[in-house]
Amino acid sequence: MANPSSKATLPASLEPQTLSSSSSSSTAATSTESDVRSKPFEPLIMGFFKGVGVQDPNVENYASKDFYSNLLCNTLKTHTVRRGHVTCFATVKPSISNHYGGLHGGAVAAIAERVAIATARTVVGEDKEIFLVDLGMSYLSAAPKDAELIVAGSVVRSGRNITLVSVEFKMKKTGKLAFTSRATFHNSPVSKL
Repeated sequence: MANPSSKATLPASLEPQTLSSSSSSSTAATSTESDVRSKPFEPLIMGFFKGVGVQDPNVENYASKDFYSNLLCNTLKTHTVRRGHVTCFATVKPSISNHYGGLHGGAVAAIAERVAIATARTVVGEDKEIFLVDLGMSYLSAAPKDAELIVAGSVVRSGRNITLVSVEFKMKKTGKLAFTSRATFHNSPVSKL
């Protein structure tokens, strides 16, 4: 066992890096440090996007406000909406694919959240705000690139304060269940301040 007071040496890659003392202010040092760290990884990230099929010359648009909504809304197409039920079609596009060419798990959860909110809104009045309390996901099988999915949301229970929604993702071609989700929402009246 090593003596606790002995000084261990770290490999050069694990040693903490310090900035030179020639920088005049801490804010300038922070922004310089940030710029230096991000540039070496930029080609790797762009290579990853090209590898999964995202070849968009307007990459700077992805950093815009609410891009997340545009990314998902371009994937979802509404099929039917009725009280307690919402059905949408989703296509597995390269922009929401993982390294293996299937639908990314985060994209599945984001789509489930969107459909669950829309489904809950069919039974909860506009006079109440809804807050997502819990979102549970079950990943049963992969959805390959360019596959069509049927995303069906249905209200399981809706009370005065809580609404439970179930969302199922099925392959359009085979009807095979790929993902399931359960969402719990808290309903609260809008403040009248």
